[in-house]
Amino acid sequence: MNAEQVVSRDRTAVDVSLLIVRVVVGVIFALHGSQKMFGAFGGPGLAAMGQMMGVLGYLVSIGEFFGGLGLIFGFLSRFSAASLIVIMFGAIGMVHGKNGFFLGTGPESTLATAGYEYCLALIGLLAPTLIAGPGRFAIGRCLFPKSARTGRPIIVLE
Repeated sequence: MNAEQVVSRDRTAVDVSLLIVRVVVGVIFALHGSQKMFGAFGGPGLAAMGQMMGVLGYLVSIGEFFGGLGLIFGFLSRFSAASLIVIMFGAIGMVHGKNGFFLGTGPESTLATAGYEYCLALIGLLAPTLIAGPGRFAIGRCLFPKSARTGRPIIVLE
């Protein structure tokens, strides 16, 4: 096996890994966002989010839902990952940070009493997409203009 074949096989493994990470975290955020946007799965819905958090509730709801869809399909993936990381840091700062690290268990545990470990795990899942881009298996790679120098999509739009 020559060096070119090894690099090609390794690149395919990286692209598949990025796809898996993108889809998993994208589904998590799209479903969580659908709770906030549409009241799906027992969620509060957009009106209740607006009442609870004001304008920020609308932004978080829209960001989670559409950011999740962007990750699933590989459309504006870096922007979606960056936005969701900001939302997760906001969740840590505003809700979960004061509760310590661990999520908590038992009948008295609620989302309001959960620690920040889950938010941190989601940030860890989002970081590869932010750093490396969506990989080869992404719709955005077909839709956006390519750099004349590298032939790859422009990083900001990737």
